Amino acid sequence: MGLVAKDSGDFVAVPAGMHLARCYRIIDQGTQKSEYMGKEKYLPKVMIQFEIHSEDDKGTPLLTQDGRPLSIAKSFTLTLAEKSTLRKDLQMWRGRDFTAEELRGFELKNVLGAWAMLNVTHTESNGKTYTNIAGVNPVPANMKKAGLPNGVNELKIFDIENPDMELFDSFSENLKKKIESSPEWQESRGSASQRSSAPKSEGIEGLDDDIPF
Repeated sequence: MGLVAKDSGDFVAVPAGMHLARCYRIIDQGTQKSEYMGKEKYLPKVMIQFEIHSEDDKGTPLLTQDGRPLSIAKSFTLTLAEKSTLRKDLQMWRGRDFTAEELRGFELKNVLGAWAMLNVTHTESNGKTYTNIAGVNPVPANMKKAGLPNGVNELKIFDIENPDMELFDSFSENLKKKIESSPEWQESRGSASQRSSAPKSEGIEGLDDDIPF
């Protein structure tokens, strides 16, 4: 499920449509509870965050009140299994399938700074509007040839095992609570009783090799 993320200040939703975007942040969320077909599972999750470099229908740049690009993020289960959303989106983004060798490990830090065309959609549920990343596509060659804009946000990775607390403090309260609920966070910060009772991940495929995006 796509997630809208903000750093600070008043939130502004990204309009529906296709938008040029740059990946600037990867956030380790640790193991999280998921429910599918009535069954609970505990799976490792990661959030990939983008800054938007686009305009609205009137040609006005999409910016926050303090002049920064709007941002949007999507959470994934950290696996390259055949039917996983992460694998599907990464393959669509790069414009080709993973090779068998690549599937043995893909280091996500390689997507930092990469440009994409995001298909953003809005859905209504229980009287609320949710903004989602429906697809991550490569930037057309003609747009690259014309020149891409300069990135604005610093490229950052948040790793629970070695947390950047200054970066953590910039997250929304909901994102902080989600990370803090993970057994990985509790094991590094909490008590022995928390460590013994924390649910364990059901396993993922490795992401160890340094393979360029």
